[in-house]
Amino acid sequence: MPADRIPRKIIHIDMDAFFAAVEQRDNPELRGRPIIVGGRPDARGVVATCSYEARKFGVRSAMSSALAYRLCPEALFIKPRFEVYKEVSAAIRGIFAEYTDLIEPLSLDEAYLDVTEASQCRGSATWIAREIKEKIRLETGLTASAGISYNKFLAKIASDLDKPDGLCLITPEQGPQLIEGLAIGQFHGIGKATEKRMHELGIHTGRDLKQWPLASLVRHFGKAGHYYYDIARGIDDRAVRNYRPSKSVGVETTYQEDLDDPAVILEQLRLLLDRALARLALKQMSARTLTVKLKYHNFVQITRSRTLPYPITREENTDALLAGLLKDTEAGVKKVRLLGVALSSLQTAEPAEHRQLDLFNG
Repeated sequence: MPADRIPRKIIHIDMDAFFAAVEQRDNPELRGRPIIVGGRPDARGVVATCSYEARKFGVRSAMSSALAYRLCPEALFIKPRFEVYKEVSAAIRGIFAEYTDLIEPLSLDEAYLDVTEASQCRGSATWIAREIKEKIRLETGLTASAGISYNKFLAKIASDLDKPDGLCLITPEQGPQLIEGLAIGQFHGIGKATEKRMHELGIHTGRDLKQWPLASLVRHFGKAGHYYYDIARGIDDRAVRNYRPSKSVGVETTYQEDLDDPAVILEQLRLLLDRALARLALKQMSARTLTVKLKYHNFVQITRSRTLPYPITREENTDALLAGLLKDTEAGVKKVRLLGVALSSLQTAEPAEHRQLDLFNG
């Protein structure tokens, strides 16, 4: 960061085990017990999230439900209630808005806030983050972890360092040194495949990454090389954007075990569609185009889309729409390692109307 630039004050708020925490809040019998929100273990489902009691057994988000069951057979499996999670998320966003208009939601359970110009709490980002955490606890009964730093990358890193119910500040003086000690797998924006490629190149930590010249990173990783070069030095100039015209809203999951049962794949697409619609509702928008994405076990990726003459809603007939798109793939013949759902052709949401999906025309 140039010496003459005033450091920004960025907060990253990440709700702790959000879906599971809401379920434990609403059902006292679940408190203190290992619970898993997601698909049933007998249907090759996937873990959406899990309580910290389940995480002690090694259960993690995006893990197959069957593996989660083997790791923690006493866990209780809970069906997701995305409408409830959406309502809680909206209440939390209302708290954010008391401090800044610069709010960038990443999902229902996390967001960036730019409080550089905020006057509350004497302008202290750390005090603001602490106050936000307390208001979330009082108004929703849930805990959040907050990371504070001078850019988005480090704020997100900070929110992970002291979970759950954490509060962590990374100053401009601390940032570069902290990054050098991070394992590459801890870098946000570096997925499993890229992590593997970096390991093959001898890059295991931020310190290793920092030794690589820009030209070499670009040669191996394309345009992303510029990003890797900067973050290795604690540089991240991305602004917190409170409004970005959305072209699409999507969610996807990579499975630890490939899926080969069409019924299971369809159920996973239903769950992903629920999540995508919840995110869309948070933006107060609707969509007319539904796209499903599949990546087969051999890494070949395909998409299938359908555009309707009216907004897509989560009705029972939506299952037939998903099934129709899935039928036009090789799912079941080829194993699937990744599934995604995207909603596009967006517009401002209108009052809810009951519509029957036209599944067989056009």
